[in-house]
Amino acid sequence: MMHGHLSQDTLIKVPAVVVWDVYRTLELARLLNELLQDVFGKIEVVQGDGGVGTILKITFAPGIPGSTYLSEIFTKIDDETRVKESENIEGGYKDLGFERCRFRLHIIEKDAESCIVRSTIEYEIDDKLQEIASQVNTKPQEIMNGCIGKYLEEKMRSSN
Repeated sequence: MMHGHLSQDTLIKVPAVVVWDVYRTLELARLLNELLQDVFGKIEVVQGDGGVGTILKITFAPGIPGSTYLSEIFTKIDDETRVKESENIEGGYKDLGFERCRFRLHIIEKDAESCIVRSTIEYEIDDKLQEIASQVNTKPQEIMNGCIGKYLEEKMRSSN
């Protein structure tokens, strides 16, 4: 079994507590549906209220390479460390043959006015399929974090 992980950091010029309020809840899915339909297509809540155990189904926009959808379950939401984890349970990387794929979002306070969103993908895949591991990438998370960051930065500016 081959194990791997990728990480990507995005600086957001908004306090960590404000960013966490969006990322820890279903507000993130709502904003992605509103702002990034061309990438994430449609995000639906299959079950749950946004807490641990919530299942989301992401149906990717037409033309996005790879699987047409991904279902994930929230497995950890830690308000103290500002970490949210989910597991790919259907579609997405599972369709490619990955045994396991976990997504982690960690909101790290930089200073009173800014934070870093660290997006991590951890995966396990059969050794025979290791060439597929190169298809794992953080580009969707990078796009998401950049867009949400820009949205929150503009919202903060307009409220001041």
